[in-house]
This record gives sequence, C-alpha cells and structure tokens, in this order.
Amino acid sequence: MMMVEWPKVNLACCVELLAGFPFKSEHYTDNPDDVALVKGENVSQGHILWEISKRWRVADFTQLQKFELVPGDVVVAMDRPWVPAGLKWAYIREGDPQALLVQRCARLRSKHESLNQDFLRFVIGGSGFESYVKPITTGVNIPHISGKQILDYEFTLPPLPEQRRIAGILSTYDDLIENNQRRIRILEDMARRLYREWFVHFRYPGHESVPFADSPLGQIPQGWEVKKLGDVAATFRGRSYRSVDLADEGGFPFLNLKCLDRDGGFRRSGLKRYIGEFKETHLAKKGDIVMAVTDMTQERRIVARAALVPSLDNEFGVFSMDLVRIEPKGEMPKSFLYSFLRYSSFADEVKQHANGANVLHLSPERITDFRFSAPPVDLMERFVRFVAPALEQMDVLQNQTANLRRTRDLLLPRLLSGKVHLLPEDVA
Repeated sequence: MMMVEWPKVNLACCVELLAGFPFKSEHYTDNPDDVALVKGENVSQGHILWEISKRWRVADFTQLQKFELVPGDVVVAMDRPWVPAGLKWAYIREGDPQALLVQRCARLRSKHESLNQDFLRFVIGGSGFESYVKPITTGVNIPHISGKQILDYEFTLPPLPEQRRIAGILSTYDDLIENNQRRIRILEDMARRLYREWFVHFRYPGHESVPFADSPLGQIPQGWEVKKLGDVAATFRGRSYRSVDLADEGGFPFLNLKCLDRDGGFRRSGLKRYIGEFKETHLAKKGDIVMAVTDMTQERRIVARAALVPSLDNEFGVFSMDLVRIEPKGEMPKSFLYSFLRYSSFADEVKQHANGANVLHLSPERITDFRFSAPPVDLMERFVRFVAPALEQMDVLQNQTANLRRTRDLLLPRLLSGKVHLLPEDVA
C-alpha cells in the first residue's frame, strides 16, 4: 500500500440530480399494490423505511416514470437533511419495492463513465459529505439544502478500477451488516409472534382447558389477573445534563433519545459519552429496559418505545432524563416485561397521554397506571425460556454489527481520500 494523489472534482461534473415530483397528499393511498413513495420522512441513515411509505396509484406510474427509483440510485433528503441520528440519505437495493421520488428529495445518478454508481453511494454515505452538509443547511422552520449545494460538493475521484475495488470492499461490510440485521429481524419477528399468540390471542399451551372469566378489561383466561404496570415494575428517571457533561471520549456511555428506534430497539450509534456527576439510580447495565418519555415530534415518534440496553464498553451507562429505566418487581421476569412493552398494545395506547406542543412529554405515572392482564408466573417463565435465548442472540448480532460499522467507517474515508491505495492483488 502507498499514498497516491487523485484529482478533486465536484458532483456536478459527473452526477445527474433529479428533484422529486410534488405529489398531492390528499391522493395518497394505503393500497399495498400501489407504488411506494420515497419522501423525506422515510429516508433514513443509509436505507429507506419502506414500512411507513405512502402510496400512489399504480395506474399513474407510466406518466410519472421519470421519477422512478431503480437499484443503485442514491437519495438525499433536501429538507432536514441532517438530524441528530445522522445524514438522511439512502440507496435503492435489489429487491426493494417499485418506487417514485417525492419533492424535496434528490435522486443522484452517475452521468459519466468516470464515476461508478456504487462508488457514488459511498461518497454520499461518507463522513466528508455529512460534514459538508451540516454547516450549510439553512432555514429556520425547515432546515434545507438545495440541489446546487449538493452538486457543489467536492470529492476525490480515483480511477475507475480503484472505484470498483473500493466499492467492492465497502459493499462486503454492508452485506455482512445487512445479513446480521436480517437475522435480528427474524428473531424479533419470532418473539413478537409468540408473544401475541400466547398473550394477545390467548392461544398458549394448554389454553383449551382454561375457561374465560369477566374482568375490567373484558374476557381473560381464568387465573389471569388485571394489574397496573406499577404493581409489577418500578420506574427510575434518568439524569438531567448539560452540554459540558458530554465528551467524545472518557466517562461512561450515555444513553439518550438517539439510542431508541422508532419501532423500539436500541441503536448503538446514538451513544454519547458522559463525564458529569450522577447517582446510582441514573445507571443502566446490559439487559436493563429503558423507555423514551420525551419525544422531539419533528424528528421521530419514539415516545413510549422501549429497548433493552445492549453490551456496553463499561459495565454501566448513564441514561438521560428523556428516558426511564423500568425494573421488574417480585416474580415478574424481565424478558416477559420487555416483551409486553414491545409487542403488546402498550406503547400505542400509553403514548396517547403524552402532551406538549413542540416536544412531547410522557409522565412516568401514565406508565405505571397502565392496566393489563397478567398471566400466571409459570406461563410467563415458560415464555421466557423460549424468548430469552433469542434476545441474547440479538445482542450478539448487534455487537457484531456495531464492530463491522466501526471498521467500515474508519476504512471508508481512508479509501476515499487515497490514503490507503489498493493494489490489484488486494482484492480478489
């Protein structure tokens, strides 16, 4: 390997940028057979959130084909292009749904043979482009970036064979990450299906011989009890903090809103470092349950969403006042409590009690006052014997994924800048 000097170019030289079509929201459909729309709200960090896509009549597709997205296309959100979770960009993968681009999003395609399309997505997904976007994003109510500003971005352009090699190496990391995420989704779906089968539809082992009884929540199996969440769990509020309490290194991992996914689950990329003071009640360790009680409504709908704290680089982490830690009491198994918070109707129901204009706040009392039908302890423990290994395997896969991302993100700018030069034999 050796240092090499490659030319600097801007995107305008070799990229075609297309802004999306102004689809009218009153004509959106919910028909899964219609065409998916890609708009700012479902452009995430590196991928499209297809599950929240709006739809458009498939009969109109031909006349709107100019705005079709195909595998390899790179998409950048032009409104709020950068959020605390990171840059809102994505690329279209093989197997993604047929889709059309909505206004205030930009589609980027190579228009010149000197630029490989796969290499382009790593240029946009790299730290250099994100660092370029953050300071030039303008606007008070809706921060935005223009197409011209995107095309003005300057980057290093290696020779085409080098681009292919770089894209090949980085794609290998992405493929491993995607495979891990796919396995996590399968395990998550298995846990969710089992919970709902046993505790929502009441089709648990031996249910045939158990009659139903009246309760304040309707008909429930005999022997089950209606309880408040506060009867079986305690909540602990996190630490208030100032910017001076956070650092790039040292201290403890700091768990905050950016660590929680919209659908629940933990995002390691949201972790910060905390160097301020704290109490023992502000600490969380691997396997603890944390939940968002604050929600920045213009960014993500995560209030009342729960996550399991993963393996950390310290035994404990400090969690922010925007979260609560939920600790089971008595004979309540932690894995069952977590599954209840994630897979039942709890989050959708309790978040209706959050209030606030720009920022939603959920009182911890609303959490502990929530009533549910509690099954017998032996049935909960039987469920845990099935689910706990899956939750542990998810943690292992998430650790692997975090390490792969870290390695890729360290390698990416070095490859793109030419600081690491690949010889032909470096890549098969």
